[in-house]
Amino acid sequence: MKVYKFGGASVCNAAGVRNVMDIVSKEQEPLVVVVSAMGKTTNAMEEVLHHYLEGNDAAVSTRLEQIRQMHVQIMDGLSLSDRTRFDDVFAMLVSVLGRRTPADSYERSYDEIVSHGELLSTAIVASYARQCGIDAEWIDMRRMLVTDGRHREASVDFDASTLNLRRAVGCGARLFVMQGFIGGTPSGHPTTLGREGSDYTAAAVASMLDCHSVTIWKDVDGILSADPRIFPSATLIDRLSYIDAVELAYSGAQIIHPKTIKPLHNKNIPLYVRPFAAPDRPGSCICNFDDYTPPAMPVLILKRNQILISIEPKDFSFVLEESLASVFATLNSYRQKVNMVQNSAVRISVSVDASRYFADLVADLQRDFSVRYNDNLELLTIRGYTPEVVERESAGHTIYIRQQTRRSIRLLRDTVPVA
Repeated sequence: MKVYKFGGASVCNAAGVRNVMDIVSKEQEPLVVVVSAMGKTTNAMEEVLHHYLEGNDAAVSTRLEQIRQMHVQIMDGLSLSDRTRFDDVFAMLVSVLGRRTPADSYERSYDEIVSHGELLSTAIVASYARQCGIDAEWIDMRRMLVTDGRHREASVDFDASTLNLRRAVGCGARLFVMQGFIGGTPSGHPTTLGREGSDYTAAAVASMLDCHSVTIWKDVDGILSADPRIFPSATLIDRLSYIDAVELAYSGAQIIHPKTIKPLHNKNIPLYVRPFAAPDRPGSCICNFDDYTPPAMPVLILKRNQILISIEPKDFSFVLEESLASVFATLNSYRQKVNMVQNSAVRISVSVDASRYFADLVADLQRDFSVRYNDNLELLTIRGYTPEVVERESAGHTIYIRQQTRRSIRLLRDTVPVA
């Protein structure tokens, strides 16, 4: 058994869904297909959530109807006859939005509402597969992936989830259509695994089912040395070790989710990244290679929307272990992802992702520390750097922090407007 994962761009219209089915139909063995929400549905669902929490029922209804029409247009383009599953899921979403509970947290509401994007997309894909003559089963991953209650960043219980999944695929179907990104607590509350968590779903499922491989189908040729939308000279990297893949993912590479590699490495399951627009191309492979050497070209990874926070004790005392522990405990309590750390005798500096909790975080830190920050920054990581590349990427920028090892250099810099 193999696992194929298709992101939102690959199923953003009827032609994309037909292309997915063309790719799937070439596999003769049982296949798991993990599918994300269609196109920009997750962003649209987040807008619905925003209006829902504000109590703006008219805006909720308007945006919800736009989401429904987008999916209906895709189903019309497929001439899809069986829309029962889609209608049931959409009715469930309407029901959720109709029972507003003020006591619910943002995170819990997020998971309950936004998770419907994947449920809608997989309802369409599974129905279309059956219409194409493929024996397909729609699997509700809220009932399969058992997670803890940390909403928006849930951790998966592999033992309990494995039992569920192995029972589900024991029916002998040819194709199993599963949602990426979502799971559920033992008590039945929906959870999500973090943005871009569909890659992790695919890897987790492959590990639980001892699958032969995972293939992530993307809108690029494979794993590239940089984002081609930012760095036009990006080139294909045909092979990566698990370790290099983790390093790139940790630094912010968008091609794979940071948590994806661990379950694959544990079972030595290869991960392929291939272009859905040209499925005959080999793409890239992440695996253990006996003759592996790191990529010869520099690899550039850019993380935008960074904020540099500088923290000092109010009494100008030394930054002792107690201060470090207090700062990072506070950062963690606000779910603030830390991407870079630098400290001196009297100051701790951290680069974090911009988030909706930032103002509250600063207010909390200011109770015990003096806090300053610079926003609108970006963090550039260069693996396999050369002096020429570092000079080019530093030119015209103010560099706030520079960290360097033998293989990597990280530059926290200001964002220079595009001319």
